[in-house]
Amino acid sequence: MDGQENEQRGPGDVDAPARRERRWRPWRRRAGRPDGSGRARRAGVVLAVLVVALAGAVIGVLAGGRVNTDIGPFRANLTLTPAVQGSTTVDIPPLGALQLNSHDGPTHLTVRLGALDQRRTEALIDDPASISRASQSAVEDVRNGAMRLGLRTLGSAVLVALLLAALVFRDTRRTAWAGGIALAVTAGSLGLAAGTVRPQAIEEPRYEGLLVNAPAIVGDARRIANDYSKYAEQLQRLVGNVSQLYTTVSALPVYEPAPGTTRVLHVSDMHLNPTGWQLIRTVVAQFDIDAVIDTGDITDWGSEPEASFVGSIALLKKPYVYIRGNHDSPRTAAAVGRQPNAIVLNNSTTTVAGLTVAGIGDPRFTPDKNTSPAGSGLTKQVADQVIGAGDQLATTVRSSPRKVDIALVHDPASAGPLSGTCPLVLAGHTHARQVSKLPQVPGKPPTQLMVEGSTGGAGLRGLEGEKPTPLSMTVLYFDQQKLLQAYDDITVGGTGQAQVNLERHVVKDPARGAPVPVTPTPTR
Repeated sequence: MDGQENEQRGPGDVDAPARRERRWRPWRRRAGRPDGSGRARRAGVVLAVLVVALAGAVIGVLAGGRVNTDIGPFRANLTLTPAVQGSTTVDIPPLGALQLNSHDGPTHLTVRLGALDQRRTEALIDDPASISRASQSAVEDVRNGAMRLGLRTLGSAVLVALLLAALVFRDTRRTAWAGGIALAVTAGSLGLAAGTVRPQAIEEPRYEGLLVNAPAIVGDARRIANDYSKYAEQLQRLVGNVSQLYTTVSALPVYEPAPGTTRVLHVSDMHLNPTGWQLIRTVVAQFDIDAVIDTGDITDWGSEPEASFVGSIALLKKPYVYIRGNHDSPRTAAAVGRQPNAIVLNNSTTTVAGLTVAGIGDPRFTPDKNTSPAGSGLTKQVADQVIGAGDQLATTVRSSPRKVDIALVHDPASAGPLSGTCPLVLAGHTHARQVSKLPQVPGKPPTQLMVEGSTGGAGLRGLEGEKPTPLSMTVLYFDQQKLLQAYDDITVGGTGQAQVNLERHVVKDPARGAPVPVTPTPTR
């Protein structure tokens, strides 16, 4: 061979050895250690497989990491999502959410308790023992739901990783590697979460939303021990408590008044919102209300079909004192008067739960929303009508054989003439809660004016602003002398909201009335 090359090379071919060396170099590379470019290529492939596997696992968890399950009396949704830090969110509409530092690992669990439908809620109310029975199964329900959620999440993550790798690489071995990595990462994350579960996390939740009665949801933390049996007991208590809350829409703390206290619920401006009735029933039952006072606008247009809306008054089984608002027609007032527990006042007085109440209906019937609340379309003639209604009621109060404890007007503009005639005037109409004192008449005792917001969230017009108008009502506590000793302002977020708030005000000197000014809650 060398001889042939020497013969072919000729006397001037001095580069032949170099050409031979270049010809053999590739074969030597293949037979020996790979060079730098080969190592980089392999690292790139490994990195690509890893990225595809992780991307597939994340997409799979997001797509398939959810199951529906029954937890006690609820239809719950369990969802797993990737996260930087392990935690759990228990979403309890309309009460808000609990945030728990429940485990380690890159997974976040969301448990959303679905609201009970009306039929199931009524069944719980009729048979309270069913709440206890349902809560006993809560621990097993959660365990089974978590197992199904873990298996579903694992399967979804691996499947999506395999499909994504097959589309990207079109190579069986790399696809298999991607699936294996997704399996290892997902199973490892779930295993880490399961192995680091902290049952005691339920003792120290973080609340989101205005959960004024959050302790009733999680129970008494002092009674919770750091072992699973106590955790299971607490979980049962949690589900039982939340079930009780759902039977009454929300849980609200109850003021502990002195013996002989009379509780009155002030509502106003329902505007045909059926949610308002649910909230009224809640408070009447939970606060042991003695009487309900409605300062008008129970309907929107005062029409014949709307008259059926007032039928819920009879379900309260408590005295219901009502005056007509400017959106209520005489037909509406008549429909209210037909309810067995209703009392319609129109420049007249009545005595309920030991309280003497005087009231007068709004002199206008103006269902056009442009005339309500006050401030638009208010002419001198209308102002004279509104103030004149207050003058008429003041005359009635002064001539009453019994001392009047509360006077009712729909529009607070009617309240002025009532100053000095009684300790308290209740009104509505403005859809904004406000407390103030009327200008005091020399030689007469002070008179407090309390304007309620809208118990119906202003009806459909409550959706016209950027935020829905909240539903509001007030529980009034009267002492044995029939003077206001405290009141609870209750607010529930408007349509689409899930917030509940209660603000308690204790009157230090009932003879002088509540301190003012109290910041109003504007809705527009």
